[in-house]
Amino acid sequence: MSISPLQHILSDFQVLLCSNSPRRKQLLKEMGIDFTIVKNDFIEEINTQLTPKDLVINLSQAKSLAYYKLVDKEILITVDTIVWHNNKNIGKPVDREEAKFILNTLSGDWHEVYSGVTLRNQHIMHSFFDVTMVKFKSLSEEEVDYYIDTYQPYDKAGSYGAQEWLGYIGIEKIKGSFFNVMGLPTHKLYEELINFVKKINK
Repeated sequence: MSISPLQHILSDFQVLLCSNSPRRKQLLKEMGIDFTIVKNDFIEEINTQLTPKDLVINLSQAKSLAYYKLVDKEILITVDTIVWHNNKNIGKPVDREEAKFILNTLSGDWHEVYSGVTLRNQHIMHSFFDVTMVKFKSLSEEEVDYYIDTYQPYDKAGSYGAQEWLGYIGIEKIKGSFFNVMGLPTHKLYEELINFVKKINK
């Protein structure tokens, strides 16, 4: 059975993913990467003074450094994704009312999705980011209500999942990686993992 170039490079390593996101688990699995889920007690704090790029990188680094148990031949992946609109971070909704407010705010307009990713082993740490621009059509009240009631998007930044019903009917245009909107810039992660292992093996 043949293996991909990335699988070959990672064959001597144990990849750890520190994330509760089912979308990230799905994407990493479909990239052909064998990985183990790990958890830490990181409490996310948003610094509103940072640019969105610096914010997601800092959060992914903080998540990484909160996990202290790395041993030889382990590579830890941590990720943070935010939705950015009108120069501010749009977080995860706490309830139905806030989810509705967020989606009505994004309706008919562009927003950006930023992801910061940190790779770390025992000796080195490397971070990078990606950004995707997303344009929603004007959403009706009926569409917003149906989506919230059916999909309960309370675990999602921006109150929506691009891979769900609202993404299918609501996203008019995308500039950048679709998978980044799902929470993992897979094309960049592929290249960065290859380069990261090369640095480790130097």
